[in-house]
Formats: sequence, C-alpha cells, structure tokens
Amino acid sequence: MPKDMNRKLKISDPAPDFTLADENGNDVTLSSFRGKNNVVLIFYPGDMTPGCTMQLCAIRDDWSKFQAVDTVVFGINHGDAESHKRFIAAHGFPFPLLIDKFKKISAQYGATGMIFKHPIIKRSVVVVDKNGRIAFIRTGMPKDSEIIKAIKN
Repeated sequence: MPKDMNRKLKISDPAPDFTLADENGNDVTLSSFRGKNNVVLIFYPGDMTPGCTMQLCAIRDDWSKFQAVDTVVFGINHGDAESHKRFIAAHGFPFPLLIDKFKKISAQYGATGMIFKHPIIKRSVVVVDKNGRIAFIRTGMPKDSEIIKAIKN
C-alpha cells in the first residue's frame, strides 16, 4: 500500500464518504447519517484478538452512553463476514462490523500502516459529527469517556 494513500485528517475536515458492507451483506453509507446521527468509526486490526476484543467490549458496555448522544458505532477491518459474525456472536456487540477488504477506507482515514512490509489496519477511532465533519481522531485505544466528550462538544 503506497504511503501517500494514508491521509492525514484533522478535526473539522470533511469525513471521506464511503459505502461498505456489514457482516450481513447490508451496505452502510457514511453520508446517510448526515443530519441524523454522530458516527464513531473504530478501525481495528483483527477479530477475536485481545486488544480489539477489549476495545469493542468497552464500547458495548457503554452502549447506552453512545445512544444518549445520538451516535451510531461501526467497527471496521478487513475481516470477512463470517469472521465478523463470529466476533459479534461471541461478545454480543450491538453494532455492525464493516468489511474493508482491501483496506482502502482505512487508508483514507489514516488508519493503516506497515509491519514487515505487510499493510495492516492501525487501531484508530474517528468521530464524525452530524454535519459530516471529523470531531475526534486518535490512534490507539482512547477511553470511551474521551470519545463521548468529543461528541458532546
């Protein structure tokens, strides 16, 4: 994956629009939430891995807090539908997992990197506000309270 594909987004930038399939084959288009909901995008390296499980379970456990601020959440990685379905079933996630098979959307959001010359998805969290602009962007595992605070502002 060429390095120039990894965008550097900043707070208040327009969020790149995309359409990705979820674990059930339903298309999800980011712009369809404009004017209705805030959107949290959780880019994560792999289903059923310890760090990813911990991060997504934390979102699950705080689900009512995200709902209280009109927010939908999507996990995104390159896993296939069956892997995503197993991950959801094992942990009871109340949100869909989107399939970014070729890591193109992850790259648009600056959530890719290289390990041993292999492209990976870097753990990253992006909040898109109701106007379709970036309200929060952070690599790693920010606390849910930080994410929610960015939504409320």
